[in-house]
Amino acid sequence: MATQDAHLPRQVPIDGYGRWSFHFAGMASDGSILALPSGIHAWAPRVPAEIDAQALAPVFAEAAAIELLLIGTGADPWPIPDALRWRLHDAGIATDAMPTRAAASTYNVLLAEGRAVAAALLAVP
Repeated sequence: MATQDAHLPRQVPIDGYGRWSFHFAGMASDGSILALPSGIHAWAPRVPAEIDAQALAPVFAEAAAIELLLIGTGADPWPIPDALRWRLHDAGIATDAMPTRAAASTYNVLLAEGRAVAAALLAVP
């Protein structure tokens, strides 16, 4: 999954991550990912400052199928800017930001419970 438009067309758990990649469904992807109801998609942001409404456009496009968006912020915590948090709220999406490790784990638990969850996960070294 090296190109920005690459994606796995189903939602699956995240099996592992590190060295700027993620592992899922027996595959690996380079860089950050979006885990959406439509599947796992390559995602351009590499640092929290690049997470904005434009970067999350695919999330807004699937808002009807998402109750909670987990944002994996890399190695460090990052507060979601108020304007972005409100835009997600107005789209009916609750959100929580945490380091990628915690976000990926939480995503897996909620996905296994059948929750309408999505994740925007920054890759970590």
